[in-house]
Amino acid sequence: MAHPIPHIPNWINGAQTPPTANRITVLNPATETPLATIDATPRETVHQIITDSLDTFQTGPWTRADASDRFAVLSTAARLLRARIPEFVTLEAQQTGRPIREMRAQLARVPEWLEYFASVVRTHEGRVTPFKGPVVNTVTRLPLGVVAQITPYNHPLLIAMKKIGAALAAGNVVIVKASELAPLSVLRLGALFQEAGLPDGVLQIVCGYGYETGKFLCEDARLAKIDLTGGLQTYRAIASVAASNLIPITAELGGKAPVCLFPSVGVEMAVRAALFASFIASGQTCVTGSRLLVHADMYEAFREALERRVRALRMGDPMDERTQIGTVISRAAVERCAAFVDRAVKDGGSVLCGGKAATNAEGTGFFFEPTIIETTADSELACSEVFGPVIALLKCETEEQIVRIANGTSYALGASVWTNDFTQAHRVAAKIDAGIVWVNGHHLNDPSSPWGGFKDSGVGKENGMEAYESYTKVKSTVFNYGVAPGWFDDEATNARYG
Repeated sequence: MAHPIPHIPNWINGAQTPPTANRITVLNPATETPLATIDATPRETVHQIITDSLDTFQTGPWTRADASDRFAVLSTAARLLRARIPEFVTLEAQQTGRPIREMRAQLARVPEWLEYFASVVRTHEGRVTPFKGPVVNTVTRLPLGVVAQITPYNHPLLIAMKKIGAALAAGNVVIVKASELAPLSVLRLGALFQEAGLPDGVLQIVCGYGYETGKFLCEDARLAKIDLTGGLQTYRAIASVAASNLIPITAELGGKAPVCLFPSVGVEMAVRAALFASFIASGQTCVTGSRLLVHADMYEAFREALERRVRALRMGDPMDERTQIGTVISRAAVERCAAFVDRAVKDGGSVLCGGKAATNAEGTGFFFEPTIIETTADSELACSEVFGPVIALLKCETEEQIVRIANGTSYALGASVWTNDFTQAHRVAAKIDAGIVWVNGHHLNDPSSPWGGFKDSGVGKENGMEAYESYTKVKSTVFNYGVAPGWFDDEATNARYG
């Protein structure tokens, strides 16, 4: 007898809620079997969640909690999360299709985001300005209110924690709308934070389709901030409404990261760099090294070695310790990758390896072969985000051409420069227009390091002091102890205006 599929409900006001009338099935992308069902939350329920959250913000203890109390809760949550990483690793691999060895490496560091923002709130200081005259001006930071966070499927736990940690540290009430494709790890956070001592109602976790539940949430004028990781189309759908409601947005919207490879780094290191930058998470990251810009002096040797290494990558069961390449998230993602390959070939591109959908031994699963296509800088493949393991390979004659092509798309989130020439490293990194530039590295991330792009890659930052402060509002309090209000006296002396 088959086991029933579990239903994982929303986490609202410190408890799991009764299931909604409509439900969404979450699939394991490696097998296409159901993992669970989740709620498809309707408009009226979203409205009530925001109403409850506003009451929690206005009357609950978290907004007024001492910094030391917030520090204690976030630090405890980090400790609890670290102890449970193995179960989160399994769950993330099941719901995303990413190799379990990837998930172990990534999730082992996730508690650091809570520890970092706990430390920030405990040590963050206000300031006193050099206000002219017998006046003391204190500047303090206050929480914004009820904030909405829209999280994606590619790094469910990591990206949720980046947002939640900063927002809670600042004293806000947080409503997270997890991706309907991979929400299960995020849904477990409600009980974990409750165990850590977070008051009920301060962290709300709601599920549903983005075009329904996400839309209902972001259209509400009572929000104090929206924090989105997603696509440009999603941003455009909510930005106009948010602007009319004067709601600020932090948005991380994707990228087309160039990997700039110079001869001094050597062919072997360049190939290893390209493999890591391009195929971690099956190319489903916003900073995937999806454009390999290779200097002509090493191009032929690099191309031959890269093709050999890519063909040898082990694609298969994400739960197998030997698997290097897992799945993409859905059948739609497979079809998107295949369509990019077809159009790239029609545009004159040459497929060096990969280029086809695949399945497991049972004929199921959303697999797509790691793919390298030689193409030109102005091709669709070299300019548009695939969000899958389909990588553009470009031969560049000069350093200047590499820089020009690197800056030649509408995206500007991440880029990497690989060279052992110290002066070249500084010179090229300075010229690249991107929010994050790595030198001899890629995908490197830390809770203290601001993360966010320029141009169509988004607005605002995750991580670091920038993220924490974006979840606060600045209050200036001016204490006058010597400026008399004598402006309209008959014989005003030393009257001050301004």
